[in-house]
Amino acid sequence: MRALRILLVVVVVLGGVCIAVDRAAVYFAESEAEGRVDISGSTVDSTDVSIKGFPFLTQVAGSTLDEVDIRLTGIETAAAGRRIRISEMNAELHDIALSGGFSSATAARATGTATISYEDLTHVADDGVVVEYGGNGKVKVTGTVDILGRTLSRSVTSTVTLVDGHTVRVHADKVPGEGIPGLEDLVRKKTDFEREVGALPNGLKLQRIEPTRDGLEISVTGSDIPLGG
Repeated sequence: MRALRILLVVVVVLGGVCIAVDRAAVYFAESEAEGRVDISGSTVDSTDVSIKGFPFLTQVAGSTLDEVDIRLTGIETAAAGRRIRISEMNAELHDIALSGGFSSATAARATGTATISYEDLTHVADDGVVVEYGGNGKVKVTGTVDILGRTLSRSVTSTVTLVDGHTVRVHADKVPGEGIPGLEDLVRKKTDFEREVGALPNGLKLQRIEPTRDGLEISVTGSDIPLGG
């Protein structure tokens, strides 16, 4: 019995050591991966990488990882001469193949979401235009127009759509005072706009967009996403 107890203690200790080594390897790999996530032409405030699955070292031995979760905050890129910012993007990457002596990797597929705040959307709209949540999956756009020597403020309820997988389009459903000659065109020149969103890692594409209370929520999908090299 004494020998059995000693054996059990040894097994428990060795198991704990193996787990500690495995978790330390995960931490090191995550830190390395955070520095390798590259978005061409863009800046990122912070990158967080989380490698899923256990044990990690067994996955590495097979040169594959089951899942890697990435969280990026404060992504900024230039589009049509303006800086557009994605507040946050979360992506789940699956079936990651390691290569180049583990210096690079490619994810077979990915899903996730990206969020553009209304403050950031206002920043890339025309001067003097404010974009807010309008309820029921719409946005409220307010701007001023000059007509007949008077400055008028107009608010419209607008639909937001995704064009060609990379451009956000904001279009007023109806413009107040449409019967006044020239007013609709003046208002739409202020409230209707399109802005390209190019701040995404290679291989990821915008899929669907939906206005929420917290901002524009955009579904992201992709395949064959490079993670370094």
